[in-house]
Amino acid sequence: MISKSSEEYLKTMYILKKQNGNIRVTDIANKMNCTKPSVNKAIYNLRDNGMLNYESYGTIELTEEGENLAKKILEAYDIVYVFLKDVLNLQDEKAKKEAEEIKRAITDETINKLAKYVHEVLGLSNLNCNYDINQEKCRSCIKRTKK
Repeated sequence: MISKSSEEYLKTMYILKKQNGNIRVTDIANKMNCTKPSVNKAIYNLRDNGMLNYESYGTIELTEEGENLAKKILEAYDIVYVFLKDVLNLQDEKAKKEAEEIKRAITDETINKLAKYVHEVLGLSNLNCNYDINQEKCRSCIKRTKK
């Protein structure tokens, strides 16, 4: 299990990989508005937890476990964001900012319940499949397209 701070680094690395095709310490520091030494500390922590492969001054590569966890983190953020924006009608920027903050403190159990609620209220899909953010099998249930 990694810290909420490490989760944010992992999520940022996943996004950078998708956007740029590679992950660089400088890009992580810029995106997260932190120092390179902070990024390096997070990288070694994530590497020691099996989330990425990295050798000093080499390339940063997410492991399959790291990539799966990053997707889960993004998914949890999306659920909270959709709730704030579409159920509580917060303005887009405020919903994004607060979703980031809430995601750092929320448990998987709460995310699962919130996902079911959001989907029921917005009529997005039927989550009678016992949606669990930790289960790949239910990914199709959370597509956020209205019926």
